[in-house]
Amino acid sequence: MIPFALHSELVEAASNHGYRGARGESDGWLFFASQEGVPGEVALAVADGGGAWFLAVEHGGVAAELAAPRAEPAPGNCHAAFAFATQGEMRAALHRAYQLAVSLPSLPLARFEEEVAQLGNTEIARITRQRVGQDIFRAALMRYWPAGCPLTGITDPALLRGSHIIPWAECGSDAERLDVHNGLLLSSLWDAAFDAGLVSFTDEGRALVTARLDAVSRAALAIGTVPTVAFTDGHRLRLAWHRTRYGF
Repeated sequence: MIPFALHSELVEAASNHGYRGARGESDGWLFFASQEGVPGEVALAVADGGGAWFLAVEHGGVAAELAAPRAEPAPGNCHAAFAFATQGEMRAALHRAYQLAVSLPSLPLARFEEEVAQLGNTEIARITRQRVGQDIFRAALMRYWPAGCPLTGITDPALLRGSHIIPWAECGSDAERLDVHNGLLLSSLWDAAFDAGLVSFTDEGRALVTARLDAVSRAALAIGTVPTVAFTDGHRLRLAWHRTRYGF
């Protein structure tokens, strides 16, 4: 049985970070779900009078990208569990879990399909589908990259673009078009350079430039001083396509 005060803190943490649906308690874990259709349950636990805090997630994609120490075993149907020294660290991971859950492929695709379900096959409908899809894709990238452009640190939404790695028109499915692993959140200048094939990235996240990029443009992009970017395997697969496409 979790002490009342700590129980209340776990419930508050879940509610404050998007998981307001209580799903019961088992073996010292409290289970929660989103009430807004976000896929996957989470579970929270605490030990040693607040000396250790735990988060478990059901969504396999979230578990794969959540950067935190693993804890064993994971409760119930959860894919993985994570351990934290402080409640603040646990809350930060819970917040990130929610951001990932709403940005990873299934939810953006479902929202897109719902919004375009009544469109026909006209040219206007095609343009509308793309506009709706691009808006949903950008919103998903904004959640996936909450710190803004990973190269410049720019966070102003007006200066950020959702950059497809494999372009919208060349994707084989709507699932590919709406997959955040097929995109980067970039400042407008980096987006233009990436879209034109003037820059790309290694699998390790290092920026690459072509000889076509002049000295003024290199200076504006701060080539050589930008940080490396952390990519998943999904990003790397598509970036290999991008490098081949533009001759890197």
